[in-house]
Formats: sequence, C-alpha cells, structure tokens
Amino acid sequence: MKQYYVYILANKRNGTLYVGVTNNLIRRIYEHKNNLIKGFTKKYRVHTLVYFEQYDDVEIALQREKQLKWWKRRWKLELIERDNPRWEDLYQELLDSGCQRSLA
Repeated sequence: MKQYYVYILANKRNGTLYVGVTNNLIRRIYEHKNNLIKGFTKKYRVHTLVYFEQYDDVEIALQREKQLKWWKRRWKLELIERDNPRWEDLYQELLDSGCQRSLA
C-alpha cells in the first residue's frame, strides 16, 4: 500500500517554515537537505524536518497539506511543539525507522 506524508521543515526553532507533501519522505527530505530542489527551501535554507504525518490516501494528504498551509503561523508552531518540543531534526528517525510511523 502506498503511503503519503505531509511534513513541515524549519530553518531554526521558531524560524521560517515550509509545508509540503510527498509519497517518499526520505527521498524528499534528502533533496531538501542537499539543495536539489530549486525554490523556497533552497533560498531560505529550510532543511530541518520538524514534523510529519503519514496517510494512506493521497487526497486526504493533499487536503491536510492545504489546511496546514492556510493555518496561522502560531497554530503551526503549536503543532510542532506538541510532538517535537525540542525542534529536533526527525530525518535520522526516518532513516532508522524506514518511515513506518503512524498517526496516533
């Protein structure tokens, strides 16, 4: 079964945020971290994975991405703080787990 991920990147704690969606989170974060994607994340050096959610349905993942993009900044910060209060880079967790994290 295919998995889809909505994710938030930051350049530092309470810094610039980026919300995205992908079907291969490890690959996509690697691309961001290595500046292989032209645009916002490369320009503003937004490379730290601070939050992600996993979905089985691409339409739900796309809806969630749009929802988060329209959220107030404060709400996004609270979402990150709830699950990742130290703003740790979750990329290594992805590599270790093979991206097998489910929503609670």
